[in-house]
Amino acid sequence: MPINVICPGCHSRFQVSDKFAGRSGACPKCKGPIKVPTKEEEVQVHAPEEFGGGGRGTSGRLILKPISREKTKFSIAIGTAVVAIVLVIFALAWLGGGILRDFLIVRATALLAVAFLLAWAGYFFLRDDENLETYSGKPLWVRTAICAAAYTLLWGVFGYVAPQVITEELYTWLLVAPPFVISGGLIALACYDLDFGNGCFHFAFYLLVTILLRVTAGMGWIWNIGHAAD
Repeated sequence: MPINVICPGCHSRFQVSDKFAGRSGACPKCKGPIKVPTKEEEVQVHAPEEFGGGGRGTSGRLILKPISREKTKFSIAIGTAVVAIVLVIFALAWLGGGILRDFLIVRATALLAVAFLLAWAGYFFLRDDENLETYSGKPLWVRTAICAAAYTLLWGVFGYVAPQVITEELYTWLLVAPPFVISGGLIALACYDLDFGNGCFHFAFYLLVTILLRVTAGMGWIWNIGHAAD
């Protein structure tokens, strides 16, 4: 193995073969005399222990405690359970669509339950793995509950505003759809610290599933609102 050598004159660093260990010679740059150390004399720098670990004081103890990164993994079992629950909700919407159409409380409760599941699952797919730590445990549940409630409330606002603004003219959608999506992206950004682009994707994922759920319950496609208004 090569041996690290530092010239005492010009302080140049280079490596020489270990067959020259213990010998003397001239520096390739300044031509000053240097001695190649033996493997036993070679200085070993333990950077991970001294610096990666936070450095040590005069007593030899670590000055700073290293911050270990905790990886939060998406459980396949939990993911499968989420998909199964959503499918059950779709089946219930198909079988009892009349109940969802006629009772606002039932519709809001079902929408809130779906929002919680989709917000939680969407976070694991869109979170930034380069962050030092991702949300988990109680903080994750609290943030997901807030996000789900905000998404559900946003749908309620849309349901109130859209019939009054949207007509058969396509341009009327520009008055409602962009603010709707931007608001959803900002909600995800605030709840999960996602960037705005991923926040919009997070909301779009929820939006797609709930639109399909609306159709399954027999409430029609969302773009038929303008026709219904006339």
